[in-house]
Amino acid sequence: MPKKYVIIGGDAAGMSAASKIRRMQPDSELVVFEKGQHISFAACGIPYWISDVIEDGSKLQVLTPEIAREKRGIDVRIGHEVTQIDATSNTIAVNNLETGEKIHEAYDVLLIATGARAVVPPIPGVGHDGVFTLRSLADGQRIKNYIAEHEIKHATIIGGGYIGLETAAALRKQGMDVTVLEMMERVLQRVTAPEISEFYDRVHKEEGVKICCGVGVASFAGNTNVEKVICSNGDEYAADLVVVGVGIVPNVELADAAGLEVNNGIVVDQFARTSDHDIVAAGDCTNHHNVLYDINIRLESVQNATDQARVAAQTLCGKEKAYDALPWFWSDQYDLKLQIAGLSQGYDEVIVRGDRDNSRSFAAFYLRGGVVIAVDAVNKAPEFMVGKRLITGKVAVDKMQLADENIPIKELLT
Repeated sequence: MPKKYVIIGGDAAGMSAASKIRRMQPDSELVVFEKGQHISFAACGIPYWISDVIEDGSKLQVLTPEIAREKRGIDVRIGHEVTQIDATSNTIAVNNLETGEKIHEAYDVLLIATGARAVVPPIPGVGHDGVFTLRSLADGQRIKNYIAEHEIKHATIIGGGYIGLETAAALRKQGMDVTVLEMMERVLQRVTAPEISEFYDRVHKEEGVKICCGVGVASFAGNTNVEKVICSNGDEYAADLVVVGVGIVPNVELADAAGLEVNNGIVVDQFARTSDHDIVAAGDCTNHHNVLYDINIRLESVQNATDQARVAAQTLCGKEKAYDALPWFWSDQYDLKLQIAGLSQGYDEVIVRGDRDNSRSFAAFYLRGGVVIAVDAVNKAPEFMVGKRLITGKVAVDKMQLADENIPIKELLT
C-alpha cells in the first residue's frame, strides 16, 4: 500500500528529498509544506540579483511550486507554516498564512527540512528601514525595492564572512561606496586561514571596498531610515543601506518541541534518522557525524542539503545508504571563483600554490600531519578537483611538489 510522505520545508533539502522520493515511489502521496512563497532557489545568486548583475530573479528558482505539481506530482503548499509535530499520532498542525485556516495533516513518514534563518543581532536601531538581513528571495526583493526607491550612496555590510563579502562585491559593482565592518581581527576568520583572509582583504580594497576589522557595532542611527552606523569604539560610518550578515541559526524549534534530540541542530545518524527513527531530517537544520573527519558538525551549504536529503529519502523508502559525502562549498566575488573542499579545522600547516600576493589565482592546501584535509582554490579548478581526491584518499603529499606550479597537480595523485 502506498505511503503518505510529508516534508516540512521546501528549500534545497526538502525539494531534493521530494524529487528523490517521487522517483523511488511513483505512486506515493507526497506533500511539501513551505512557510515562504518560494521553493528550491539558488541563494548564492541573491547578492548578484540585488545588484542587477543577474537581472531576472526567476533565474534563481531551480523549481517552482507549479512545475513541482504538474511535472513531478508533488503537492507543494506554499504559505503554510507547520506549527506542531505530534509523533504519537503521526500528525502535524499547519497554519495557512493566507487564510488563517488551521488544519491537521496525517503522515506515514515525515522529513524535517526546516533550514536556518539569519541572525538578527539585538543592536539598537536594527529595526530601522534600510537595515536588512539576506537569506531568502523575499529578503533580496525587499533590498531591491529599497534600492529602487532610495538614493543609495553608502552601503555598510555588518560581517566579513562569505555572505558579507559577496554582498559587498555585488553592491560595489553598482557603484556604491561600500564599507565592511567585522568584529573579529580578520575577514573570514571563522572559516579560513590567514593567507585566504589577507588575499580577500587585498582584493576588496583594490576594488574600492573599505574593510574595518576588530570593530563592533553599537547602534544604527537615523530617523525612520538608517543614516549611519555607530561603532563601539565611537567611529561612525554613513549608511543609506545596511546588510547584516553575521551568521545563521538552525530552525529546530519544531523538532525540539516534538521531543527530538537537538544539539546545535537536529541530531541525525548516518542515515539521516532523528532520535525518533520514524522521522528523518536533512539540510542546514541538522547536526550529523562526519565519518571522514570523525566529528559532529552542522554544515551550511547547498551541497550538504541536497546530498543529505537524498540519503534521507532513501531511508524513508527503505533503501538505506550511509551519508559519507565530502563537504564542499563555493563563493563568487568579482572575477573570483573560490571553491572549497573539505573541512580545515585542526590543520597544522598551509601550503600555498600560486602567487597569492600579486595574482587572482592560487590554491591553499590545509595539511595535518602531512596529509591534505582541505583546499581553498581561487580560480584554480584543477587544484580543487585534485584536492578532493587527495582529501578522500588521505594522501600524504610532498610539500615542495604541492607548492610548485611547474609540476602538474595531477602528478600528486600517483
